[in-house]
Amino acid sequence: MTKWFDRHRGSALALISSGVYIAGAIWPPIFERIVAAVGWRQTMWTYGLFEMAVIVPLAAIFLRAPPEIARQHGGKFADPSSGKVLGWPPGLVYGLLCAAAFLCCVPMALPQGHLVAFCSDLGIAPSHGAAMLSVVLGFGFLSRQLWGAFSDRAGGLMTLAVCSACQATALAAFTMTQDEIGLFTVAALFGLGFSGLVPAYVLTLRELFPAGEASWRVPTLLMFSGSGMAAGAWMGGFLYDWFGYYAPAFVGAIVANILNLAIVVILLLRQHTGPRRAFGLA
Repeated sequence: MTKWFDRHRGSALALISSGVYIAGAIWPPIFERIVAAVGWRQTMWTYGLFEMAVIVPLAAIFLRAPPEIARQHGGKFADPSSGKVLGWPPGLVYGLLCAAAFLCCVPMALPQGHLVAFCSDLGIAPSHGAAMLSVVLGFGFLSRQLWGAFSDRAGGLMTLAVCSACQATALAAFTMTQDEIGLFTVAALFGLGFSGLVPAYVLTLRELFPAGEASWRVPTLLMFSGSGMAAGAWMGGFLYDWFGYYAPAFVGAIVANILNLAIVVILLLRQHTGPRRAFGLA
């Protein structure tokens, strides 16, 4: 996707990665009823087969190879002549971004994976918890489009910093809110914060590294991102089983979020105060 667009790349990334939020707004209330009727295993098997039957043929019909871009061309901070990124070794910058992606997705996964159970612990009906999850993801779809436009103007790293700060604020608010109306409000705030993060990582990679390296840098970073999602969901369950309530899990998520924000801010400061040089543009 980043190779198809030279202008409004952030907006394109935001739109193309928003299908998960449309699905997230539609499916949870439906899943809640089907799981109650036939069980979660049968529900997941049916849904998985439905995905294979629909998505694979559509991908085969519509996906085409992107335009070729010379390997050395990239964003304004990619400097193939010196081999440096932001004045640092590219491996160091890439490693920091992968670590940041992992750390930001640990807290991102906690409400998405445990929100219904969290609401049940507070005496809120599971159906209302599922509706709250739909609010998270539905609001995430709308706000992701805004973050895409924001990233076109402010850049990937600035978008990461602002979204990470919003996500940390929402996680802290979850620990201080007990009533249903308040939780719906916090769920919307959380959707606002986390929705802009993943596309901003991809945009940041295209700004920092040559375009010809996107084919391995982007999926590798997304592997770290997905691993963070898995770790965050597991951490929430493990700490809940250990302590018997969700507050420690939210504290752990907030700590991971703060570490993520620290890494992003370091890179952002380096981008603004490091070597200023006109690098090769796509």
